[in-house]
Amino acid sequence: MVLLGETFPDFTADTQIGTIKFHEWLGDSWAILFSHPNDFTPVCTTELARVAKLMPEFKRLGVKVIALSCNSIDSHHKWIEDIRSYGDLMDKEFPYPIIEDQSRKLATLFGMLDPMEVDGQGLPMSARAVFIIDPAKKMRLSILYPATTGRNFDEIIRVIESLQLTEKYKVATPVDWKKGDDVMIQPTISDAEAKACYNSIKTVMLPSGKTYLRIVPQPIDA
Repeated sequence: MVLLGETFPDFTADTQIGTIKFHEWLGDSWAILFSHPNDFTPVCTTELARVAKLMPEFKRLGVKVIALSCNSIDSHHKWIEDIRSYGDLMDKEFPYPIIEDQSRKLATLFGMLDPMEVDGQGLPMSARAVFIIDPAKKMRLSILYPATTGRNFDEIIRVIESLQLTEKYKVATPVDWKKGDDVMIQPTISDAEAKACYNSIKTVMLPSGKTYLRIVPQPIDA
């Protein structure tokens, strides 16, 4: 199982577009690796169609997308036709690879398996894992959803925007933050350094008397 901040392991896998070497495929990009319990299942079909429609957003953010399901390449090809039909994508090529993991080797390595969900042979299926990996190939976010709960990919885009913003600037994003909202100066930044970086700082006064809530407008690149 990969922990936050650790290097995401390199691996070789077969997909419906051919064999990939993960680090080579990743290059110097951000990436999302997300897993699915099974092909031809209702929630998974809605999710993969949603991601296909969101590809312009992921491209805007410089994020590559790759999925994993514990089924064969042949199964993936057939399932993709259902996904394209459901998502009204029949006039478009499917935009990202789906990894074959019938042996559960990768799902086991990455801690994706859900013992409460099994297939017809009694084998555990992968949970709805979401891994966000940065250009340095470090794990930056990990979420595990149960099979019965579909993911919110608007939230995943929001998280990527936060990660990329806080990577570039010494800020943190508060609860329910959305792109364009105010942000907070990281507590490791001194007041003197903060004043040198930001013209407008709103310090929230608290009963403790501590001045750690320092709010500034979201930095915007010129």
